[in-house]
Amino acid sequence: MEGRATYLAALGIDDWRQRRPLATAGESWETIAAEVAECRKCGLCETRTRTVFGVGDRKARWLVVGEAPGAEEDKQGEPFVGRAGGLLDSMLRGIGLAREQVFIANVLKCRPPNNRDPAPAEVAQCLPYLERQIAQLQPRIMLAVGRIAAQNLLATDTPIGKLRGHVHSFGAAGIPLVITYHPAYLLRSPTEKRKAWEDLKFARRVASGTQA
Repeated sequence: MEGRATYLAALGIDDWRQRRPLATAGESWETIAAEVAECRKCGLCETRTRTVFGVGDRKARWLVVGEAPGAEEDKQGEPFVGRAGGLLDSMLRGIGLAREQVFIANVLKCRPPNNRDPAPAEVAQCLPYLERQIAQLQPRIMLAVGRIAAQNLLATDTPIGKLRGHVHSFGAAGIPLVITYHPAYLLRSPTEKRKAWEDLKFARRVASGTQA
């Protein structure tokens, strides 16, 4: 709980639930997408090229969540493109999933300059968009890729190495959440790919209900 308290203090709030809005009745994907496209809630709107709403099957059982758009994502308006996106696609294929069968989104919808880590205030403004997407999707499982995504979804500063290998719970619905490394990290540290493969197999068991 110490890590959680530290994280909340960094965000300047006492209770993580303060920034978890309920889904708006009658809301649609199109409503959320339109708000994201026009969002000016933080300074990232001044430096972005495009917002990155997310892509994939809007009825998918799997939701993959990354950190924030990079340079190519900012140009194309789509998450996980380039080499990291290619590796993510390969990782998903390894457990029998095509990119088109999952929904992929980020904690932030705009690129932080120079790919820096998201600031707490930026997360506080942007994460509710993801929460509204989750309310629409109602996934069976969430897969957080990378430290930043994992820590923000779980409101903790616990290192990713200690978050892996466990089934976490997200939101009031208690959606199972599994943590693995970011594909960009795996490209820099290929010896960690074996651990990521174990994480993916673990997530597949959780999604199928066969994880004890």
